[in-house]
Amino acid sequence: MELIKLTETIVKELVCDADSITVKEFPSEEENTVTIQVMVPESEMGRVIGKQGKLAKALRTIVQASSYMNDNKRVNINIDSY
Repeated sequence: MELIKLTETIVKELVCDADSITVKEFPSEEENTVTIQVMVPESEMGRVIGKQGKLAKALRTIVQASSYMNDNKRVNINIDSY
């Protein structure tokens, strides 16, 4: 659950309306994999993804590094809009 909290904290700092962000963990078919779903309003999507996806890539790198330090699981982060 620590990875969810880390992801949510980072994403909420990037957007203007932090209350509109939803972060959930979904079960994965693979045993050593965690899937995190980030739901963002379409108007805030650019702030989370960044130019050429640099912010999204950095988010994935930070969360993956945290996972390797604690749980040693692979993390998939999906960013979608609503």
